[in-house]
Formats: sequence, C-alpha cells, structure tokens
Amino acid sequence: MDVADPQTTVAHIEVPELSLLAAGKVRHNYALGDYLLMVTSDRLSAFDVVFAEPIPGKGAALTRLSRFWFEYLAPFAPHHLVSADVDGILAYARHVGVDLERYREMLAGRSLLVKRLRMLPVECVARGYLAGSGWREYRERGTVCGIALPPGLSQGDRVPEPLFTPATKAEQGAHDENIPYERVVEILGAALAAKLRETTLALYREAAELALSRGILIADTKFEFGLDEHDTLTLADEVLTPDSSRFWPVETYAAGQSPPSFDKQFVRDHLEGAGFTGQGDAPPLPAEIIAKTAERYATAVTRLMSRTS
Repeated sequence: MDVADPQTTVAHIEVPELSLLAAGKVRHNYALGDYLLMVTSDRLSAFDVVFAEPIPGKGAALTRLSRFWFEYLAPFAPHHLVSADVDGILAYARHVGVDLERYREMLAGRSLLVKRLRMLPVECVARGYLAGSGWREYRERGTVCGIALPPGLSQGDRVPEPLFTPATKAEQGAHDENIPYERVVEILGAALAAKLRETTLALYREAAELALSRGILIADTKFEFGLDEHDTLTLADEVLTPDSSRFWPVETYAAGQSPPSFDKQFVRDHLEGAGFTGQGDAPPLPAEIIAKTAERYATAVTRLMSRTS
C-alpha cells in the first residue's frame, strides 16, 4: 500500500475537479465515476471541535488501519473498499475523464476508492470494557446504554459479554446520542436491526482476538454500515482506528483505572486537565501533545499490523 510521508501534514483537502459530497471533521468524500473517493486529512477533533493543529501521520494511520481491517474482516462482513492504491485510483480517474495526477502526493497513503452505499443512520458501537460514558453511566445507574450489568464492576473492567450500544448519527458540531436497541428496530425494522447487532458483535470479537495477540485491548469501537445495490449489509467508513476505537496496551492494563491508550483519549485528557471540554474557544495544542499523539497513532499501526505481539 502507498505510504504517506509522516513528516508531511495535510490539514486542508481540496480537489475542485471533483464534486464534494461530504466534508467531515477529518475526511472528505468526493464523487468519482461509479465510486466515492475518501480522502483523510491529519486534522484532529475532540469534544466535537476540530483543532487548528494537524497531527503528523494521522491520516495515513487511519487509512492503513482501515484497509487492514476491511481485508481482515472480509470473511465476516462485505466491505466497501475498492482500492487503496494511488496508481489504481489515478488510473480509474483518468478512465472516467478526470486527471488527478497533480494530487498524487496528497492522495498517496490517505485515500480510498470505495463503493457507493445507502448509509444507515445508526452508529454501531461495541463495548468490551467499562470506559468513558459507559463507565460514567454504570457508576450512576448500574447500566450501560440502558443495559443492566452485574454490581461491583470497576472502571476498566471487562464486561461479561460484549455490548451492542447503538447511537444516532449527529450533524457536525453536535453529539451522537445513545439509543436503546428498540429504537434501532423502530428506525430500521426488526430484521435489519438484528443483523446490525449480530454483525457488530461478531466483528468486534474477531478484531479483539487478533488485537489481543498483538498486545492491544480494544475497549470499545464503532462501526458504520450501508446497503449496496442488492441491499447487502456492507461495512463502511473507517474501521477500528484510533479515531473510532479505544486501544489499551496490554502491558499497562489494570482494572480500576483508565489505562494509557493508543488513541485520542490522550488529547482529551490533556484538554480536560486544561479545563476545556468543548465549550468556548479551543486552546492551541502544545507541540509536545501533538508529537505524543502522533506517536500513539503510529504505535497502534505498528502493533496491529505486526505479525507478532
């Protein structure tokens, strides 16, 4: 796969030759022939705020891991990835009458050519450990997203069985909202809701087993799905990256605490310590925080894509 230069950062993505379909906090989606071109920047968001300072290598890390997981999990769920090779992407663009050669350096290592899907309006979250909002709810009510758990669990504890805790997709700048499974049934129907839950938990279990063998606990993660032209449930967007998951190193894990992580929780902890939780003007990220965050993303890639733990 193409490798982006980790010393080069891309904070802004502009490809005026293509029709921009969606501009998210981190990635842009463009129409390209029969497919979509997803380009991932090095921007970082936390508390639903996009920070001015990019994280070197972050977009490449998200892209490499997504491709890795799409391919690894293919036996368990169809996915939307067509190509992650910049030569193939540029050749396809020429085939449909668009010359994107001048964007080669930007696209290399941070772009995916993917199938068009009818995306489902539900975030599919799988939780294997008590952390974040799940821990806060359990501490207050003994539940996680309304699912009752045994008493006496501590922060960071593994839950008896992985939980499917869906959420609605919020507009940019708003927070996703956890919803009960019954609400998913209302939105999508009983059969599709059951398929979503079954597939989410199966993917989580398979990924968690592999990650554990490589020194990482996946505390939680979120998946997105769409339907293709045959109404086949299809895995989409990004998969099991430090932006969409909570990765804990096995060697520092201990129940009763939130361990150090290979994801953007490090940035959240820094911001909370500085008194920022999303309200008011975002403070600039110090150079040390940027460098350590980049190191964590790179470590997640190295560990998960290594063949030894």
